[in-house]
Amino acid sequence: MPRIWAVKIGDEKVSIQIGPVKIDDPVILAPMSGVTDLPFRKLVKRSGAGLVVSEMIASEAMIRMSRQSLKMAENVPEEAPMAVQLAGCEPQVMADAAKLNADRGAALIDINFGCPVKKVVNGHAGSALMKDEAKAAKILEATVKAVKLPVTLKMRKGWDQTNQNAPRLAKIAEECGIRMITVHGRTRCQLYNGTADWDFIRQVKEAVKLPVVVNGDVVTVEGAKTALEKSGADGVMVGRGAYGRPWFLNQVIAYLRDGARLPSPAIEAQMAIVLEHYEAMLGHYGTQTGVKIARKHLGWYSKGLPGSAEFRTRINQIADPKVVMETVRAFYEPLIGQDLPERDAPGAGEREAA
Repeated sequence: MPRIWAVKIGDEKVSIQIGPVKIDDPVILAPMSGVTDLPFRKLVKRSGAGLVVSEMIASEAMIRMSRQSLKMAENVPEEAPMAVQLAGCEPQVMADAAKLNADRGAALIDINFGCPVKKVVNGHAGSALMKDEAKAAKILEATVKAVKLPVTLKMRKGWDQTNQNAPRLAKIAEECGIRMITVHGRTRCQLYNGTADWDFIRQVKEAVKLPVVVNGDVVTVEGAKTALEKSGADGVMVGRGAYGRPWFLNQVIAYLRDGARLPSPAIEAQMAIVLEHYEAMLGHYGTQTGVKIARKHLGWYSKGLPGSAEFRTRINQIADPKVVMETVRAFYEPLIGQDLPERDAPGAGEREAA
C-alpha cells in the first residue's frame, strides 16, 4: 500500500526532508512559466503550501543576469522555503546559474528535464535531455557540486511511449546527488494531451530511495489523494489546479490530512484577494506590463461565476488600472452573500506545468 504522508503518526505528521529543508505537508506549487511569479507565489504560500517554485529560468539568461531572469528569480522571506527552477543544456552554465541563485536566497535549486515546449526542446534543454542520459548526468552532477543547497529534479515519464526512461534517469539522478524527484505523468510527445499516468510514477518511486512527487492533472482534492495512492509518491505538485485559486493547495492539504473539505473563501474575501494580487502585479512589473500580465489571472479568478464571460471581455480592453479595479469591484460586489456552488479548476483543459 502507498504511504499517505498526511496521516499522523503519534503526534507528528510525516513530512519530506530535503537536506536542511523540511517540507511539512508536501503539497507543492508547480513551476509555471508566466504564472508562478513572485506576487502569485507569495499569495499561494500565505494561503497554505508546503513549497513554492519559481517559473522556469534559462540558465544562460541567469548568468548574463538579464533583467527578466533576475525578476523571475526574486524571492522574499514570506515565501520561504522557495525553489528556483533552472533549465539549460550546458553543465557549467547550469552550475554557475545555480551558484547565483544560491547567493540570492533560494532554498532549493530545481532542474528542469520536463518542459516540452519546442523552443526549449530545440535548444536541447527541458525534456530533450531525457533522450541523452549521459549529458543529463553531467548537468545533474555539475549543478549538485556547484552549490551547498539541495538540488532537485523535475521530469516527465520519458520522450515518447517507446522511451519511458524516467525510472532509469531517476536512479542516475540519485547517484549524482539529487535529493528529490518530481515526475509529470506524461511523455514529452504527449505535450499536455491525454491524461497523466499516475500509476507509472510508482516505477520511479520503486527505483530510488529519494522522495518522489507526483505531478499532472491534480485539479481536485480527490484527484490529489488518488494521485498519491496510485503513484505511491511522497508528495503532490499542483499546477493548473491553482489557476485563480491560490487557496487550492491549502484545500488539498486539509483533505489529505484528515478528509476535511475546506470551502473556497467567501466572495467578499475573494474580491479582496483579487485586488491585492492585482496591485502586487502592478508593483512587481510596473503599470504597463502589469496590467497586461494580470488579465489572465483576473480571467481565472472569475471563471465559473455569473457574468464572468462579459467581465473577462471588458477587462481585456481596459488599460487604466484604476478602471480595472473599479470593474473588479463592480463584478464581485453583487455576488456577495449569494449561495454560489464550488467551481472546478479554472485551468481545466489548459496547459499543465512542465
